[in-house]
Amino acid sequence: MIPVRGFEGRRVAVFGLGRTGLTAARALKAGGAEPVLWDEKAPAREQAAAEGFTVEDLNTADWSSFAAFLLSPGVPLTHPKPHWTVEKAKAAGVEIVGDMELYARTVALAPAHKRPKTVAITGTNGKSTTTALIGWVLKQAGRDARIGGNIGVGVLGLEDMHAGAVYVLETSSYQLDLTSTFKPDVSVLLNLSPDHLDRHGGMDGYVDAKRRIFQSQAAGDSAVIGVDDPWCRQICTELMAAGGRTVRPISAGTTVGRGVYALGGVLYDATGHSAVEVADLTRARSLPGRHNWQNAAAAYAAVRALDLSVEEAVEGLMSFPGLAHRMEEVGRLGRVRFINDSKATNADAARQAMSSYPKFWWIAGGRAKEGGIDDLADLFGRIERAYLVGEAAHDFAGALNDHAPWTISGDIESAVMQAYADAAGSGEEAVVLLSPACASFDQFADFEQRGEAFRSAVLGLGAAPAEGARA
Repeated sequence: MIPVRGFEGRRVAVFGLGRTGLTAARALKAGGAEPVLWDEKAPAREQAAAEGFTVEDLNTADWSSFAAFLLSPGVPLTHPKPHWTVEKAKAAGVEIVGDMELYARTVALAPAHKRPKTVAITGTNGKSTTTALIGWVLKQAGRDARIGGNIGVGVLGLEDMHAGAVYVLETSSYQLDLTSTFKPDVSVLLNLSPDHLDRHGGMDGYVDAKRRIFQSQAAGDSAVIGVDDPWCRQICTELMAAGGRTVRPISAGTTVGRGVYALGGVLYDATGHSAVEVADLTRARSLPGRHNWQNAAAAYAAVRALDLSVEEAVEGLMSFPGLAHRMEEVGRLGRVRFINDSKATNADAARQAMSSYPKFWWIAGGRAKEGGIDDLADLFGRIERAYLVGEAAHDFAGALNDHAPWTISGDIESAVMQAYADAAGSGEEAVVLLSPACASFDQFADFEQRGEAFRSAVLGLGAAPAEGARA
């Protein structure tokens, strides 16, 4: 782990004892702080006490004794309304921080000759794939890359830092909201579309949270930013006008002047005096579709900012094995391929997968986000049949109406069996696509569990696992 510096001998309140909160508490303790923990769930408090932590009811605690308050990112900071712990902290004048901020301060306190590099990635969609991709490319080039944050291991649970390490961190809007000095050497903002608006009070608040990834950067740092949506284009324009850091625009839709872009799957580096073709991304098996070309452009720009050669960057991109639950081919049975895109928890994320196939048998549904699937109407013509599950099934059926045939399947296992029977009956090469456009919480703990249920159902049909897939 990374012992947190700067709070030695001082009490730090911690609320929310999930993965992030408990990991941060361990790191605070390892750095010499005295963490004081609380959670509204008794089992979480019991686990903390069993580890030897001080567990104290923050409802009745003396907040004036705390040097800082570590808030888990899943707990509301401002909207729909501030959590009661937030109000107590503000009333007592106690600074509210998150795990990314503790990491930033620990890096800043390290001697310059021992300070690691940091690459931070955010965006509405694609951040997990891009985080894993950047980490993969760096590792293939022999760099000591540590991958975590909002993906995999919490940032403070990663191996302790040294000057040769590169921390590649997925950062959510919730985490960024809790930062004030977070200063990545390379900050990546992929794209923006409406999401988590209830937690940010609307789109303006959401955009402002994402923008914080650039707030502490200075000369010598790099900003990689997508320009395929209006919000990111505006931020890019502002960053370039402000000067200071190096700004590398990326696009998978148009040329961007100076920057990195992918047109028709061909990756171009236009950071010099002219555009140079560097890779044919259509040959990268684990990076299909325009959205993945944007991810690849971002990863290329980020690792080049860390002085990897063009050859090292391209070799890593082309050999990337992909991520579970993100357009992951999990198996094949006869002429039917099964694609697990369980990570598509909103319509915009589902669009990425749906746009990658000319036709498909679609498994969708769960707990719907605001707007449902109305924004996907232009893709309904690609749907051979939809198999609808979870709370959103009947609403999605209404949205599809006469645009595409549908079946209320109810659950993932039934949907897989029905979709396979129809797809196999077509007599053609076929794709069964799980891309739910919904949260998973009506039937599953998270999108990973939903994706594993899909994988299990597919393999239960007798499908052969795809090359490189987990059986």
